[in-house]
Amino acid sequence: MQESIIKIETKLAYLEEMVLTLNELVVSQGREIELLKGHREIMEAKVAQLAEATFEIGQERPPHY
Repeated sequence: MQESIIKIETKLAYLEEMVLTLNELVVSQGREIELLKGHREIMEAKVAQLAEATFEIGQERPPHY
């Protein structure tokens, strides 16, 4: 009986450690996702600005006309 309790406690200790490790990983990935979302928003704004600038340039007559 004592041996089975020790096995269960050992498995529980490993599981607790794994849960803590996975939690740290999830938190880290959450931070990284938020950072990447911010970068994506900045890049989308820049692309929109470039698209507007390209459209404006495309509407002008070339200087040689």
